[in-house]
Amino acid sequence: MEWVQTNTEFVFRWIHVVAGIAWIGHLYFFNFVNAHLVKTYDADSKKKVVPELMPRALYWFRWGAMYTWISGIFLLAFSYYMAKNMVPQDSTMSNGTASIISLVILLAAFFVYDILWKTVKNETVGAVISYVLIAGTLFGLSRILIGRALYIHIGAFLGTIMFMNVWMRIWPAQKKIIAGIKGTGPAPDASVPALAGLRSKHNTYMSIPLAFFMISNHYPVMYGNDYGWAIAAIIVLVAWVVTKWLYGKSGGAAPVQIGDQSAA
Repeated sequence: MEWVQTNTEFVFRWIHVVAGIAWIGHLYFFNFVNAHLVKTYDADSKKKVVPELMPRALYWFRWGAMYTWISGIFLLAFSYYMAKNMVPQDSTMSNGTASIISLVILLAAFFVYDILWKTVKNETVGAVISYVLIAGTLFGLSRILIGRALYIHIGAFLGTIMFMNVWMRIWPAQKKIIAGIKGTGPAPDASVPALAGLRSKHNTYMSIPLAFFMISNHYPVMYGNDYGWAIAAIIVLVAWVVTKWLYGKSGGAAPVQIGDQSAA
């Protein structure tokens, strides 16, 4: 039985990594490359390129998200819920209760986030509130979970928000945008591309701390102390600063083409 579980976990971890590469790779392509490239299109170019490019890219993007999330849930079950690897040994809370609480918060995270960003119109205010909620969740769960479980679950919360953003906000909006450009549907209201762009931007900001939390089990020095939740909150802030820098870098002048004589 242990052999079966170990090898099943290995397969899901492999799927998780490969699907995650497809998902996040396309996310960065959309935000750091295509978002700037599409600004250079004239009307004819947009009508020719977008209906060909976007459905292909969005296929790998959304299904990469789906397989990453599903395999991640299985990995949580194998490594934490079934392995009883959630709470300290002297905890008065059972592993099962802690698992249920974590799953409820994980699934509720998107709906809290979604209501927040539908309500708050100022991005700075929304970002501050989002950060406070993340820090508060980290502190609250640190009272229940061991450090390793805390870090992986914060990563799972971010991943779940990102996954639901893809399927419930970005993909439906992109279908309307593509149909409008192809002429197979009405031109969407300006709020539609704005929504898709904002949620894609949010996913990009969440992806970098997510990557840290997904590999954090290799670094017990980060989570294996009484201040692991505070270190995690600082990591999120640092990751957001890095993401902002990446956006600034991607919005600069296009790199010099190979063979461009002006580079001499």
